[in-house]
Amino acid sequence: MNPNLFFDFTVDKSAKTVYITREFAADLSLVWDAFTKAEIIDQWIAPKPMVAKTKYQEFKMGGKRFYAMISPDGQARWAIQEYTSITPKTNFKMHNAFADENEKPELPGSKWDHTFSEKNGTTKVSITIYNESLERMERILDGFTQGMKMSLSNLENLLTILSKK
Repeated sequence: MNPNLFFDFTVDKSAKTVYITREFAADLSLVWDAFTKAEIIDQWIAPKPMVAKTKYQEFKMGGKRFYAMISPDGQARWAIQEYTSITPKTNFKMHNAFADENEKPELPGSKWDHTFSEKNGTTKVSITIYNESLERMERILDGFTQGMKMSLSNLENLLTILSKK
């Protein structure tokens, strides 16, 4: 990780919320695409040795992304995201929930708010994740924290490669 780029990961259990702010040495358009296009998301979102596979994605208001994180032994953990607000290259919001292979959500889930800004070739992404249940949040928090930090590191590496193309 580039030590000159800002990274903060804060958990506020009393508010059932996780706050993540991360800078990337890449232009806004590329970082936006990395968060909104399934073919790019699948390259970085899964913490290794897992892989991500998007079954389908409609990045539009009311659209959905249905995807799985797949372990090396083939176990799939499905999730569904529904996009609730999109302001191109500035912000998008979604509801995220684990699901079964038939797209039936396992509620409660979480509400994600992504905000993007760029200054001098560095793009800042701020993510607020509100968990609808403290019990759910506490159950997944350790794995989520480790996994999300690994995923963002994967993204930094991918953006370095894509920026050179």
